[in-house]
Amino acid sequence: MKLEISQDLYNFVRDELLDGLDITHEYFWSSFEKIVNEFSPRNRDLLQKRSLMQSQIDQWHISRKGKKHEHEEYKDFLKKIGYILEDQGDFTISTSNVDPEIKTIAGPQLVVPVMNARFALNATNARWGSLYDALYGTDLIPEEGAADKGVVYNPIRGEKVIAFSKNFLDSTIPLVNGSYSAIKEFIFENGHLSILLNDDSVTNLSQPEKYLGYMKNKENAFGLLFKNNNLHFEIQVDKEHPIGRTDAAGIKDILIESAITTIQDCEDSVAAVDGPDKTIVYKNLLGLMKGDLMETFEKNGHNITRKLSEDRKYLSIDGSSLMLSGRSLILMRNVGHLMTNPAVHDGNGNEIPEGILDAMFTICIAKHDLIGNTSTKNTRTGSVYIVKPKMHGPEEVQFTCDLFLAVENALGIKPLTVKVGIMDEERRTTVNLKECIRVAKDRVIFINTGFLDRTGDEIHTSMEMGPMMRKDQIKQQKWISAYEDWNVDCGLETGFKGRAQIGKGMWAMPDEMLNMYNTKDMHPRAGANCAWVPSPTAASLHAIHYHQILVSEQQELLAVRDKASLDDILTVPILNDPDALSSEEIQEELDNNAQGILGYVVRWVNQGIGCSKVPDINNVGLMEDRATCRISSQHISNWLYHDLCSKDQVIETMKRMAIIVDEQNKNDLDYVNMAPNFDGIAFSAACDLATEGRSQPSGYTEPILHAKRLDYKG
Repeated sequence: MKLEISQDLYNFVRDELLDGLDITHEYFWSSFEKIVNEFSPRNRDLLQKRSLMQSQIDQWHISRKGKKHEHEEYKDFLKKIGYILEDQGDFTISTSNVDPEIKTIAGPQLVVPVMNARFALNATNARWGSLYDALYGTDLIPEEGAADKGVVYNPIRGEKVIAFSKNFLDSTIPLVNGSYSAIKEFIFENGHLSILLNDDSVTNLSQPEKYLGYMKNKENAFGLLFKNNNLHFEIQVDKEHPIGRTDAAGIKDILIESAITTIQDCEDSVAAVDGPDKTIVYKNLLGLMKGDLMETFEKNGHNITRKLSEDRKYLSIDGSSLMLSGRSLILMRNVGHLMTNPAVHDGNGNEIPEGILDAMFTICIAKHDLIGNTSTKNTRTGSVYIVKPKMHGPEEVQFTCDLFLAVENALGIKPLTVKVGIMDEERRTTVNLKECIRVAKDRVIFINTGFLDRTGDEIHTSMEMGPMMRKDQIKQQKWISAYEDWNVDCGLETGFKGRAQIGKGMWAMPDEMLNMYNTKDMHPRAGANCAWVPSPTAASLHAIHYHQILVSEQQELLAVRDKASLDDILTVPILNDPDALSSEEIQEELDNNAQGILGYVVRWVNQGIGCSKVPDINNVGLMEDRATCRISSQHISNWLYHDLCSKDQVIETMKRMAIIVDEQNKNDLDYVNMAPNFDGIAFSAACDLATEGRSQPSGYTEPILHAKRLDYKG
């Protein structure tokens, strides 16, 4: 064998990964070497094609400097170079053996950095969440009128939580007469549920089929299971509980099905740059799949051990046992095609493509679940779910499908077991989305829009065309809404309804749940049967939207509308009159971008934190990952290239913002200040991202971040 393998990774395969599988250590590495030798050249060719197309687009814009942009001429040019492909006709996806969490259950989706075991466990366990806790701890319940959260339980706030929750019950599982606020007792007779009200009248559910069953917890403590719009929730009754004692019916909480699926992320939200890092990634994934991952941590002076939740067992109304999963269905996000990783070198001493490494390891990890070598169960249908990001067009999707087949064959897994989620976050994928789906039609289970990466690619692709609008203006342009609609339209056109997920992106402000609750219903209304949320709490609150809106009905309505316009998608958000921007406006935009880059990069490089809540320039906590860094760095690079600012101005801005970021992190004992010397690796990484963004492949941040993190670790 010619592969050179990190000792950590080698030991992990030998001692842990293959335990319980019918695969020898020698066979694993020899078969992987064959895959590396076959697919590495193809991977390089695809990256070269990206570079060639970008060069052709750059030259096209350069040759037309000073001329009026001709949209039809531009579109014809993109078709000529193969950037836009012809529609090859209608088809319907044929993916089989897909779990209902993906096919038919619409609900929230979490994305979590799998390198952090505690976060990974919390997210997987977020299939069920306390509605009372989610409401009590967030701004969805205002603190006015003596309803502050305080350090101990505030009954005034508690009353508001209960009132909100009972309004939820009234609208979701209404009674024939009366309200849940007037319930005195739940009555069971021959499997039938009826309700005694405060006036001693008896009423029933107006839709009795929504009541599914019962869970007995202890004497006079039980749970009542309901189902609405394919989502479950449980009314928990316990008259001895401190909250239940204050309620006439004894309701202590509502346990609501929340994060239906969770993407365990090996990509944007982690900082895995070498063999030891990748070993942590794969160990945590293996623990999740085998069901034995545990994490012990200290909280409020006590040690707490987190492990995976067990399934929930109910007695159904016909007397049979009803089991519901206690955990989110896990999807694994591999890295894209761009990066290599020093965890493994090929026979020529070159780092191998990290995406090939992820495919082999994550699929092998999932085989434990497929053969039952686990204490918990992920898939009930025998599938492996891998989300693949940052692909550019159908050829790259085909490469992924071919790679998955090669790994299936090597590991003795039935072909088409591994499903693929296509992240629609690069422009060449957007404009060819239907053809991307076509080549994966027997594997695809997911398409998803990603505004931040998509905007970063938009800026980089059209870098030579001119300076871009301010970021807040870019969000308002018609290409964005057309892109979002186009994604849904392509999914419905190719038969995703009842077969696969159509997803929408992240709510980035984890502390602003009222704002999320008031606006994020737009995602199920847009036909998305999953949408990303930043926390288990947010999942419990966003789940309410899926009780209010039946996404399958929305999809039926949207399927007959006119398809979004490709011309609108190709409308580049160029600043028509750069001179109209004042120097103050330019500096404000630079400040905003620089602060965001620094706040993220300093943790990435110095602490290996790939995703976290980073205060923005106004001290609003935003969930940041490499996608947010990509758009900000590309935006500065674009303005720098088109002389809206100077390199000296960018560096001076970085220094001023570094002082602010240092202050924002003053309570973090592990934080290393950037000021006053500004000579650290993290600060240089942030500056390089802003000033060298034009030369980075597709505008990605990974090459600089990985190099700087390795430099810091070294």
